[in-house]
Amino acid sequence: MTKAVIEKESLSFLKKLKKNNNREWFNNHKDEYILAQENVVSFADELLAEMNRHDTIETASGKKSIHRIYRDVRFSKDKTPYNAEWSGGFRRATKKLRGGYYFHIEPGNSFVAGGFWGPETKDLQRIRQDIDYNYPEWKKIFSNKTFKSTFGEMIGEQLSSAPRGYAKDHAAIDLLRYKQFLIRHDFTDAEVLAPDFVKKASDVYKKMRPFFDYMSEVLTTDANGESILD
Repeated sequence: MTKAVIEKESLSFLKKLKKNNNREWFNNHKDEYILAQENVVSFADELLAEMNRHDTIETASGKKSIHRIYRDVRFSKDKTPYNAEWSGGFRRATKKLRGGYYFHIEPGNSFVAGGFWGPETKDLQRIRQDIDYNYPEWKKIFSNKTFKSTFGEMIGEQLSSAPRGYAKDHAAIDLLRYKQFLIRHDFTDAEVLAPDFVKKASDVYKKMRPFFDYMSEVLTTDANGESILD
């Protein structure tokens, strides 16, 4: 297999796993799994190197970024034992740099994403307060031509109504209702298998930076621009 290029066999393994998601089949095809995993780790290593050209990443290696293929089924109605996708994430270094990166490789459903998956209560309050006070700045980020063509609209879980303390007819109610603040860009299987997928994925991450940089300031400074970090 070629280093840093997602191979057809790595996607093919996932297709077969999805149809045969049981321990007996997996154990009988362990060699295929190991080869595919090594391929994805090489891809993640190269992606990490590319990302460190334009950001500072805390994640130590591609291998450490990869999520386990084994599912935790203890509290799930779905008892299939394996994840039929390759996925992973990268953490930005230091408390000043906020926002997380994620990649998901699955036949017919591959994408890279980023943002704020589960903000703590205080962080969520700060985000909503900034939306309330500085809605034009948010609108400016999301209406940017490059940003909009790459990510479209923000995604994530939302409240069914206005959060406590905000009017239902608030000008920014569409943003205030969010509990997660995520952006995503999809890739076709052909794009995933192409030699330049690493660079394209890294470029998409780079285009998240205006959003991440703004949110980092919101979450690490007070109204006067002074740091609130210890």
